[in-house]
Amino acid sequence: MGSELNLSATRSSWTGGWFSWTRQSDEMLRNIEKKILSCVKTVYKRFYVDIGSVVGQSDKIWTICLNEDAPRAPLVLLHGMGAGLALWCTNLDALAAHRPVYAIDLLGFGRSSRPKFSSDASKVEAQWVESVEEWRREVNLDQIILLGHSLGGYIATAYALKYPERVRHLILADPWGFPEKPSNVYEKYQMPLWVRAVATAVQPFNPLWAVRAAGPAGRWLVGKTRPDIPRKFAAFLPDADQLIPDYIYQCNSQTPSGESAFHTLMTGFGWAKNPMVHRVGSLSPRLPVTVLYGSRSWVDNSTSQLLTEHRPNSATYVQVINGAGHHVYVDKPELFNKYVLEACARADAYDPRETEAGPETSQGLDQTIGDQPPDHNVKS
Repeated sequence: MGSELNLSATRSSWTGGWFSWTRQSDEMLRNIEKKILSCVKTVYKRFYVDIGSVVGQSDKIWTICLNEDAPRAPLVLLHGMGAGLALWCTNLDALAAHRPVYAIDLLGFGRSSRPKFSSDASKVEAQWVESVEEWRREVNLDQIILLGHSLGGYIATAYALKYPERVRHLILADPWGFPEKPSNVYEKYQMPLWVRAVATAVQPFNPLWAVRAAGPAGRWLVGKTRPDIPRKFAAFLPDADQLIPDYIYQCNSQTPSGESAFHTLMTGFGWAKNPMVHRVGSLSPRLPVTVLYGSRSWVDNSTSQLLTEHRPNSATYVQVINGAGHHVYVDKPELFNKYVLEACARADAYDPRETEAGPETSQGLDQTIGDQPPDHNVKS
């Protein structure tokens, strides 16, 4: 399951050797992850959780845990497409100050197993949901606060739909896959002709195929195409300009299991084949939901509107963080951590099994925070 290029093989066969990755690369990924997590001051554990044959024969999910003996409901973090648990490094200390925090590499990503997922979008979604549920059972967590970023937000919502009794609060950080793809998407977003041509040409491929096609130059490609991502971590992590591209490259140079599963889910990079808009009304009406947006994000930010429209008598809290993009958790980590902790405090007062209380009727605050003055808050 490694990813270090076997240079000797490339000399004998370009097509076979170029995509041959040795076991040494898993060791490289482990070491890079450890260096990134060195900025975390809280003591943590790292371990694999064997979830059995959810997708493959013996799937394992790579996990870190902080403050596991704290008595409050644990917070579980699900990363986005092409990422891994180490990218939460700027959030872990704050979030684990008073409760257990678990971060995992989603099945098919990072150091977790990379099985072959279904080619059917509904089945892929179900496989990811079951992988999270089997992980929860194995770790022996009763109820959880579930936080998902981007693709992780889509999976977290699908999980809450199937296992509502397990989720005390659903936190969506710039979630992917909620609105339906517009029929006039190119006109709506004013995309030039060349962008339409490129989008059509690459649609049959996995989103990060170029990283693997570049072979040993893949790491350089990551650094050159997304120099903004390492800069986000620079204030917290020494050598971020080296470590973050290395980490992203190592996470995505291996067998693209999770990436292929995401490709199955999507219709165009920004939309899902089975968007959540058709299902959010089936979420438990008592389940509180917090949505965190970056004001500069490329993701369609209509999720909060969809939630309030389809759950009119439920508690929905919305925070739009000015100056943050799609990676809202690291663009403005102090604000992000603050609002996640506030959501966790709400979760402490909610038990999904106490159905006799009836649905909540209060709606949350729709707040624009960051560059705006405090009195900018408005009622949703």
